[in-house]
Amino acid sequence: MTAPLQSASREVQPEMEVKIRGLMMDPVTHAPIVVLKDVQSDALVPIWVGIFEANAIALEIEKTSTPRPMTHDLLANLIRTLDGEVRRVVITELRDDVYYALIWMERGGELISLDARPSDALALALRMDCPIFLTEQVLRTTRTANAGVENFSAEELRRWLENLNDEDLGRYKM
Repeated sequence: MTAPLQSASREVQPEMEVKIRGLMMDPVTHAPIVVLKDVQSDALVPIWVGIFEANAIALEIEKTSTPRPMTHDLLANLIRTLDGEVRRVVITELRDDVYYALIWMERGGELISLDARPSDALALALRMDCPIFLTEQVLRTTRTANAGVENFSAEELRRWLENLNDEDLGRYKM
């Protein structure tokens, strides 16, 4: 685990680095799901996102250029223009079936944390080429909520998603 950046106003939690393994569609609701994978294990964490956020993530994964800057491109350009640097993105919490994230930025030697939706934080992380982390609390909570999904292969995850009922599908909101 990489040591987390610290801020006097936030409690430091153990974190694990993750990568975006891919995007998939929920077979019932057709809502996009971002699948995050722990870099040191086979743990997978699915996060349901909105269609526009999934599109922003997909555009950057595929390195597709657009004729004009999209919202996350604008944000990345603004940060660079103001001599800021995104150091990391951390998905910090899963509470009441809603994920929370922080964007950790540095500007002029000052470390700043910004509250963000995980989907926006992920889209920005891809554009800023910064690492993505989950707190251990998020992984534990997700493991409990998903009853073993963290050890699934991509095909097993797909089968698991296909077997979710309507109540399960509404649990993960952005």
